[in-house]
Amino acid sequence: MSCRAAILISGSGTNLQAFIDAVAAGSLELDLCVVFSNNPNAFGLQRAEKAGIPTACIEHGDFSDRESFDRAVIEELDRWNPELLILAGFMRILSPTFVKHYEGKVLNIHPALLPKYPGLNTHQRVLDAGDKWHGSTVHFVTEELDGGPRILAGRLRVDPNETAEELLHRVQTIEHQVYPEAAGLVGSGRVAFNDGQAWIDGKVADEPIVRTFP
Repeated sequence: MSCRAAILISGSGTNLQAFIDAVAAGSLELDLCVVFSNNPNAFGLQRAEKAGIPTACIEHGDFSDRESFDRAVIEELDRWNPELLILAGFMRILSPTFVKHYEGKVLNIHPALLPKYPGLNTHQRVLDAGDKWHGSTVHFVTEELDGGPRILAGRLRVDPNETAEELLHRVQTIEHQVYPEAAGLVGSGRVAFNDGQAWIDGKVADEPIVRTFP
């Protein structure tokens, strides 16, 4: 029985498409039970419908605060009984209520080799620092922004002559490969969240699995 996964989006859904394609190709065993968005105009909802995946939408602007919106989202998502939540361009900071409700079940991907460069503008910051490596990291979501236990990172060598936008596109290509892989590891039980830590193959993982790309 495949792990039931909900994917949360706000925009075009390029990472969502990577999941849809991986499931269709048989390289990822997940039951994509629902795609949720806070934006009714998100193109990702059309991607989901085309793939035959149920969709749900609640607009955050209809709520007076983040907490009440998150409670409504929890109520909606719980109807689908997801075992895993995948944040794929979901442009909302989650409240502690949401994170606690789904503790150990929420994944996010950050465009940097965490713990370096949490936050925004990671590609330019990497170029400015003269780093040799850059990439993306999949991690469990905790109340600390971009600070949850790391699962899998994809990295590539930085060309010091490339622009931040060129680097962004290269890193996005990595994301579309490592994010489904990481979710598959969690869905299969090889990776788990226990006592605030990531466990990989039954052992506490101080470092994530690392994939190197050309």
